[in-house]
Formats: sequence, structure tokens, C-alpha cells
Amino acid sequence: MVKSLFGFGNAAKVEVEFRDQASMKLVAVKEGPGEKAGVIEMPLFMGLDDIAGTVHVRVPQGKKLEHQGIKCELVGQVELANDRGSHYVFISLLRELEPPGEMVASKSYAFEFNHVEKQHETYRGTNVRLRYFIRVKIPRQYSTSITKEVDFAVQNVGEDPQVSNTIKMEVGIEDCLHIEFEYGKDKFHMSDVVIGKIYFLLVRIKIKHMELQILRRESSGSPSVSTDTDVIAKFEIMDGAPVRGECVPVRLFLEPYDLTPTMKDVYNKFSVKYYLNLVLVDEEDRRYFKQHEILMWRNKPSYIVRPAA
Repeated sequence: MVKSLFGFGNAAKVEVEFRDQASMKLVAVKEGPGEKAGVIEMPLFMGLDDIAGTVHVRVPQGKKLEHQGIKCELVGQVELANDRGSHYVFISLLRELEPPGEMVASKSYAFEFNHVEKQHETYRGTNVRLRYFIRVKIPRQYSTSITKEVDFAVQNVGEDPQVSNTIKMEVGIEDCLHIEFEYGKDKFHMSDVVIGKIYFLLVRIKIKHMELQILRRESSGSPSVSTDTDVIAKFEIMDGAPVRGECVPVRLFLEPYDLTPTMKDVYNKFSVKYYLNLVLVDEEDRRYFKQHEILMWRNKPSYIVRPAA
């Protein structure tokens, strides 16, 4: 069970529990960018799901909690690393759980937020976070407010794009190199397979290595735009020198990788785009590359599957 606890001295402890939490699906979410980032588990909701649960306020025996009211809020917001403290809030719904008063015993409160459209998925990138969370706040007149935020993940299953174009591109250096590569389509779901072929029409330089990469390009900020590109996947196509007329098949399975749907101009704050990038390295370690944008979409929920006991 995923529970969130907050202790403030000996005054009170707040616990937030979602409805049917013991049976909820969980997703693994990176806490920050980079390979060394920690991973946390969040309960998963779909975009049209109701958000409901219980807030437990625990007051230690023999203690009392004087407060200015107990509030529960559903929040969706975009956070930019270069714009600290100025978050863009796109969902803010408030429920009053208790009027101002005094508590001398623990108490539980049900909360429910129905018919809330969560249009965009949870996202945690290099410079951007799109978060959904429940915030419980207990203001106190003579002490610091007790506040707790409990994040949850949101995913949205998209519609199958009926039209997907074949990708055809060329890499060439006059009189030295001419390569054509072709992929079957330019729109992929999370568990899809990239299938293609690479044709070597002219090879007069010594190529020692070739790989296919999936790049994620995150753009954020306005009016000054910050762009960060990460290599999400690498697939070695060949290790060694190709010959003229050779055709190399490509088959890259996407499911093992940390992908999200393509996100374009989300609330005028950020975009996330994906690219196929073909990289060639010659014996003098010169790099040649060609890239093409692809569209990623979610065809089914993605969550942690634990082995049976």
C-alpha cells in the first residue's frame, strides 16, 4: 500500500489514502534527470478517472490541534526548473473538510473529485515536471501550517493514428558515401517495433560502427526557450565495415525504454518530441548522422507488474 505520512512535532500526523489503494496499479517514476536518479512508485489514474480517498488526521493521545480549517485540494501544475516558485497551475479544486476549531482526537475525512479531465500525462523530464497531486493543508493561527502533498500518476490512452507515413532518408558525402534508409512508418505506440532497412549504395570510407538512436528533445520556457536532448535508446546496427550493395535490416523493440507520448506545446510551457537518429562512425572517429521526427502515442496503460508470490 502506498501511504503518505507527515509528522509535525507532536501536534498531528496526516495520512492520505486513495480509494481502493491496495489494489491500484503503480507506476515507477524517476525522481530527477540522469541515470542516477532515484525511482518512486505512484498510484496510477487514467485521464477521466475520479480521484477519491480518505484523509486521516492523527492527533496524539493527550494532545490537541487548534486549526483554522482543514482543506483538501486537487492540483495539476507545470513546474519549470528555470522558473522556480512560479508554477503554472491548470487544475485547482478545493474541498473544505473541517471548519476552524480544535481537535483532541484523530478523525478521518472522505474526499472526492469527480469528472475532472486530466488532459495531459504526468511528465518528469530534465527541466520540466507536470504533476498531479492531492494537497492537504491545515492552517494554524500561532504555528506553521501543516501541509502535505501526495503525487499520483496520470496516463491517457490515445487513438490509433490511421495515417502513418514511410520514412525515407539519405546520408551522403560526395563521391565517398551514399546510404539510403527506410522505416515502415513514422508513428509508434509504446510497445511498438521500429522496422526498417538500410542500403549502402556507395561506400568509399571505412565505417567501423553504426547505431540507431531514439532521441527525446524537451523544449521549455517562454519567451526564452531551453532545449535539452537525451538519448533514450541505442541499438547497434552493425559493427564492422559494410560493402557496396549491402542491405542491413533494422528491428528495434520500444517497450523496454522510458518513453512518453509526444507532447506538443503543453499550456504554452513545454514540448516533448522524439526522433530516430542514425549514427555512423568511421575509423577516424568522425560521426555522420541523420534524424527524423517520429510521433509517440500510448496504446495501453503502463504499470509495474510484480511476479506472483
